[in-house]
Amino acid sequence: MTTQNYLKIISKSKKPFVIYKSNKGFDLYTNFSKKIILTNKNIHSFINKISKNKSKNKSTDLYIGFFGYKILNNLIGVKLPKQKGLKFPKGIFYKPETKITLENKLNYKKEESNRLNGDFKININKKAYKKIFDKFKKRIKSGQTYQIKICTKYKNRSKIDPLDFYCRLMKSNMAPEAFMIKDKDYSIISCSPENLITKIKNFITTKPIAGTLKKSKKLNKTKALSFFKKNIKETKEHNMIVDMERSDLSKICKPGSVKIIKKKTVEEYKDLYHYVSLIGGKLKKKISSLDIIKAMMPGGSVVGCPKISTLNLLNTQEKESRNIYTGSFGYIKFNGDMRFNIIIRSILDYQNRSEISVASGVVIDSNSRHEFNENYIKAKSLMDLYK
Repeated sequence: MTTQNYLKIISKSKKPFVIYKSNKGFDLYTNFSKKIILTNKNIHSFINKISKNKSKNKSTDLYIGFFGYKILNNLIGVKLPKQKGLKFPKGIFYKPETKITLENKLNYKKEESNRLNGDFKININKKAYKKIFDKFKKRIKSGQTYQIKICTKYKNRSKIDPLDFYCRLMKSNMAPEAFMIKDKDYSIISCSPENLITKIKNFITTKPIAGTLKKSKKLNKTKALSFFKKNIKETKEHNMIVDMERSDLSKICKPGSVKIIKKKTVEEYKDLYHYVSLIGGKLKKKISSLDIIKAMMPGGSVVGCPKISTLNLLNTQEKESRNIYTGSFGYIKFNGDMRFNIIIRSILDYQNRSEISVASGVVIDSNSRHEFNENYIKAKSLMDLYK
């Protein structure tokens, strides 16, 4: 059966399903036998019980889903004040009974055309952003943080076809950690480029992204790399995040095993270039899945540095819930292997309301106008789907 036929059937069936980018194409998971809605009370037992399942050889011997930003903060003892926003679950995981491998091109044509609203409202305008930016600049100068991410949110009311959105997004802006979830009352569409955890047996890697450059006709990957290396602000930001991710890995890895595998390379996307490194290490004995998640999440590259004190600064400032944004999507296999991304470049569609959250890093050399505009560049490829 062709990919197009599979997608038509799954769309018409109204069954919940998940699609996750793989190395060769996409993996579609469906026929879920369990759906776990996470709370602060059940998250520890849920993670700890996964590796105690008996069968560990089938491709469906896993739970796939997401941790929201709030529950990951609670997991590491960071509290959030009451915030406005959609009352969306803190995390949801599914146990699939069917996995279908799809080819790299997702061909799907929706049968009905929905009227989409192309107008988005931003929760923080330039003036409000600058006020927050200046406040954080003072925190940086006083040494309370070295880098901090200011989140802005674009909101819209539309009835969307999430599978159509995802397939169009994969044609225009394919990303290595792209995924979608379609359930009866919500959907998530993402072209996330950033891998936070890939664990196979006793080896774990993370791929921090820190550095963004808007594409132009005069630029190519070589020129973008030259720009990043010569730019003091981008280099400082990247080095800080790499050091923090190395530190996070060192909590769970054998001493001396954490190494930079690929240092400061450039990845190309639809509207921008990213500055990327790859870090890996060998896990200590008796490190559990919960130990790994608590050490690595939330991902430092989308929070700031140092992680805990910066989280506390962010959470007192942000008035709206991040929901899924800067949480993590992925899977934990029954054998303990796992793969998780950082949820960025994503649409949360809930009750016919769409949210696109983005953030850029503030360091001592940052400019508020540049960072505000960078947020727009990051959101643009997603907002374009509504046109």
